[in-house]
Amino acid sequence: MLNRAVVIGVGHYLPERVVPNSHFESFLDTSNEWIVSRSGIERRHFAAEGEMTSDLAANAARAALAHAGLEANDIDAIVLATSTADLTFPSAATMVQAKLGMERGFAFDIQAVCAGFVYALGTANALIVAGQARRVLVIGAETFSRLMDWTDRGTCVLFGDGAGAVVLEARPGTDSPSDRGILAVDLNSDGRHRDLLYVDGGMTTGATGHLRMEGKEVFRHAVEKLAQTAETALERAGLSAADVDWIVPHQANLRIIKATAQKFGFGLDKVVLTVQDHGNTSAASIPLALSVGVERGQIKPGDLVVTEAIGGGLAWGAVVLRW
Repeated sequence: MLNRAVVIGVGHYLPERVVPNSHFESFLDTSNEWIVSRSGIERRHFAAEGEMTSDLAANAARAALAHAGLEANDIDAIVLATSTADLTFPSAATMVQAKLGMERGFAFDIQAVCAGFVYALGTANALIVAGQARRVLVIGAETFSRLMDWTDRGTCVLFGDGAGAVVLEARPGTDSPSDRGILAVDLNSDGRHRDLLYVDGGMTTGATGHLRMEGKEVFRHAVEKLAQTAETALERAGLSAADVDWIVPHQANLRIIKATAQKFGFGLDKVVLTVQDHGNTSAASIPLALSVGVERGQIKPGDLVVTEAIGGGLAWGAVVLRW
């Protein structure tokens, strides 16, 4: 019988410090109006000194486990999407495993920048379909505030910190689009576009570096590729845009989200939006939005949800799932 990876729990965590757009006016040539008009972002959260990505991830994981009514040792695997792991190694996922008191199973990180959570969902789905895991904790967590160049007004106002998590469980399916769980995955990358979005540090420089972005080019690729990958995933699921209840996009920029929704013929009433409150939290943005969407009462059991994201690499993809 076919296994489906069904979401049975969801949770999120945001650092206590809230940073409004006005924060940047004291040291940058910018304003609240400028930031909102170009991104839709009004505020974001920054991690406290000493508060690491694995801390954010563990807090989101605890919330998701509680929502699922499970303990850490009920989980077979942790897949953590992040570009801001605490250390070069070991993986942040193993640190989360220890913080949760999970003494079994396996844990590893996935690095696909803003597309990381979509890649992580696809990987967790494959583990469950293959029978290698029954329950997988999938987390997106980032502390992007530590990669910012605070003199670059085009990037530093866009990003925030946070974490979101879902618990996936193997449930029997009928190979029908009416099944609950992950119905289709579409993943893509094109390394020729590396210079459009990257961090200018790492092993080659011996320093962490700062985020660099060609905003106009990223925007152009995002609108084209996000609509395309979502359409492909829906086709693989045997569904169409008319079947979709909610789009839960990567929360990078309100203009990208609007443009992508328009390509589907959707209004924002079908889109779960958190970008105004969280900024771009990279791999954390989709699980954050899923958790907030459930908390708000937007996403309900049986709803067809499409998640899509694009990030550095370029890497992009979409997942179609029935809640």
